[in-house]
Amino acid sequence: MQRPDYLNKYLFDWDLLEVVIGGRSTLDTHYFSGRVTNEQVLGFLKGYGLDPQEPVNKAELFGNFQEAVQFIKRFFLKEGNPDGIDLKIPNSIYMVTDITDLFLMATGNKNNLHQEERLWAEVILKIMHTIVHIDKDLRSNYFSAIQTQIFDRFYKYVYRDDKNQLYLGEKGSVESIKLIDFQTKSKKSRESVIIKLLHKAENVAEELFDRIGIRFITENKLDIIRVVKFLMEKSVVIPHNIKPSRSVNTLIDLGKFKRNYLKLIKESMKNNLPEAEFEKKLNVLMVVPTYGEDSKNKHSFSEYKSIQFTCRQLIKYKNPFLGEFAEVRSLAKKEKDSEISKKILELDLSQISKEVRFFYPFEVQVVDSDSHKRNTQGEASHIEYKRSQLKSALRRVFKQLLEFKKIDVNSI
Repeated sequence: MQRPDYLNKYLFDWDLLEVVIGGRSTLDTHYFSGRVTNEQVLGFLKGYGLDPQEPVNKAELFGNFQEAVQFIKRFFLKEGNPDGIDLKIPNSIYMVTDITDLFLMATGNKNNLHQEERLWAEVILKIMHTIVHIDKDLRSNYFSAIQTQIFDRFYKYVYRDDKNQLYLGEKGSVESIKLIDFQTKSKKSRESVIIKLLHKAENVAEELFDRIGIRFITENKLDIIRVVKFLMEKSVVIPHNIKPSRSVNTLIDLGKFKRNYLKLIKESMKNNLPEAEFEKKLNVLMVVPTYGEDSKNKHSFSEYKSIQFTCRQLIKYKNPFLGEFAEVRSLAKKEKDSEISKKILELDLSQISKEVRFFYPFEVQVVDSDSHKRNTQGEASHIEYKRSQLKSALRRVFKQLLEFKKIDVNSI
């Protein structure tokens, strides 16, 4: 039966259509870039934003390729990780010198190419894609300023008394809240960011909300509420800048607490309860919610209990270049007759921003001492959490290769 020519107009790449209008990630496609031909690779890369014919872009792409290979060896294969898979990267991958060849390998458009080599090329391209997004996150250039401005808002109210007891509040105030610990996470390692992005559906660096983190550890659950209350009252945390979908509470049933709290207020007014007794009764109302078992983070274990939320802060970054250039201009004015001075004085600086402003997310976690101890033990430990993330990323990126090699994904 002869195939009508017009059918060529109606050939669809179902994989990529699922990405664009079906909510699927490119990490879950069979062909990362679609079935591109030799001529189409250049157009794809230019459309992506990287021109392989431009020397700097070409060098960057090859650097991303080499980093992806080393990352795989270190984290996903047995040669670098005892929990990794017992596979070896084919020699043909090591022989790649031009990234366009890697694309052709991934789509099967290379002569005498084995299916396993094609699948390896796919794996590497997906990890390269993740690395490129990390490198091209413009905000990373301002990370030092971001970190300082966010942490300084908290440091302002965290202090120790003459007995070395840690508090949150105005120094010396009777309303200060006693803390067991105050911790900051200043920056994720590059490897941690790559692993996290490899199992996120969005798979873009801008979607990471916990690169900067703050943790308060309180004596009891009542103080958790008091810490959050204090942060709002002092505008350290602005509720309007909270990302609601990122708020998690697996420690306190807020609905029950509110209902019983109102009853207790009436009782305290009726019976003139002393503060110590009122606080004792209030602590009893701190009931762990039953609905909190389903964590929004599939890698958090059910034993892990905390209150955490993601806030955004407006960062203000002053361009240091303008201050330095002002000094150069003042020197140029003293030597007006020289050609270089004339050029400097003629420069138009109107397009250079004096200040860059943007919102940046940070995560706050508040947990009581007993819950924190349980969180850091056994299956709920950070080590287990990171191992779960790594396995998830491995299964996702290597899925097709594992199926081809007849390796049971669930055994990893």
